[in-house]
Amino acid sequence: MDMKSPTPSRLEYRFYQGPIATCVANGIQAANFLGDRFLRKTHQSSSEIDELYRESVTRAFAADEFFLVTGAPHATAYYPRDFAWFYPDVLDPDTIMDSADAIRRVRLLERSVRLLLEAVRADVVTTTIIPAGGLRYIGVNYFSPPSDTLLGILAGLEQIIDADHRAPAYLGLSQGAHAGRLLLVEYREDLKKAIVRLARSLEPFDDDGASYLLCDATAPRSAATDTRAERRRFVTNACVYATFWRAIGLGVIDRGELEQLLGRGLSQYKSELLRLFGKHGYIRHSLDCDGEPPASSIALDFVNVHRGFWDLRDASERALFAATANLIIAEPRFRVPNSFHFLVSADNPRRKMIHKIASPSYQGRSAWPTFNVEFADRMLDYDEFSGTATYRSCAREILSDIRTATELHGGYQELLSEKGLKYCTWAYRGAVAHSWFPRFLTVWKRAFGTPLLDWD
Repeated sequence: MDMKSPTPSRLEYRFYQGPIATCVANGIQAANFLGDRFLRKTHQSSSEIDELYRESVTRAFAADEFFLVTGAPHATAYYPRDFAWFYPDVLDPDTIMDSADAIRRVRLLERSVRLLLEAVRADVVTTTIIPAGGLRYIGVNYFSPPSDTLLGILAGLEQIIDADHRAPAYLGLSQGAHAGRLLLVEYREDLKKAIVRLARSLEPFDDDGASYLLCDATAPRSAATDTRAERRRFVTNACVYATFWRAIGLGVIDRGELEQLLGRGLSQYKSELLRLFGKHGYIRHSLDCDGEPPASSIALDFVNVHRGFWDLRDASERALFAATANLIIAEPRFRVPNSFHFLVSADNPRRKMIHKIASPSYQGRSAWPTFNVEFADRMLDYDEFSGTATYRSCAREILSDIRTATELHGGYQELLSEKGLKYCTWAYRGAVAHSWFPRFLTVWKRAFGTPLLDWD
């Protein structure tokens, strides 16, 4: 399909795919990224965490926003995966300032998820959706087909449906939950078709005489760390499992029907992934890194997403998580010096040429606060389900250092350099990730027992 052959939707959205559409999207993105790099205006921000948060929330959930985005330079591209990775619980009442803030968040989340569901209905399940003016949108894959797009859409929908499950519940959250349930009814069949297509796309992979199912056995799949060009990655396959698990939980597809498609039980599918990627006693980030030392064979994205792959109530999963986490914690090359900012990986991985030129170390030797937040949250899961205090102090150190960096740099950063500075190259400046800030507050309260900010 090209720019002359749009896929219409009932709401008059038009979605485009194909070579011509991709060229247009690339042009829009190049102009946006370079324009942001050289023209973004800096303004003096408060160094007080409460003022920084208020500013971030006001900008991220502004009433005139059409879609929930990270922030410049990502403000003109829509990433479905972000609803699972970066803002999985924006409706957490402990992060909401007042009833007006609650209403703005619900409305923006509902608008965003409805657009993504319309894209699914139009068979546009891509890593990225680029607005092309009016109600026209281009679906494009950067830099390979996605493993976590449906996961993000389901996570966004689930947030709306569960909006009234936590106290104190604002009226706006209760209304949003009702709207979410209506969305699920309206788009359930479209989501099911996409889930079935994903299940059928899995490929057999043989290792030591055993057969497994992978989403990227022969070619890379994209995930949140999509600049990494490896195939056969843990994070991509973990995202596919998490997608299936969430789809069953929402009632999008029956578990028995999905297991028939997979040719095995869902629990067996997961245990096979753990056995394959964890056969050395820790989680390798890719099966293609055999022969490398342990510290070079793991990546921080193994933590996956909130309510995602890991179930740390299971002792065997806790053992694999702990072994991998301990390797990261013990390796000096995995962190910004004199801090608890952990890098995505100890070494820069294979990347696309554009990243080697324009944004070296972007998802390698760089520290992403949001991945660190999820690392801390999985640590807290481990302690909760093991009945120990193994990682709580480390989780608190991680969160405290993120707070310090946020105050130092005048906003919640998309990523930091390996020296703990704002990430900036000749072509790219890291975003101030306004919409990622609430997730940090949620995990902070869990780690410390009290909210970081008090709206009363």
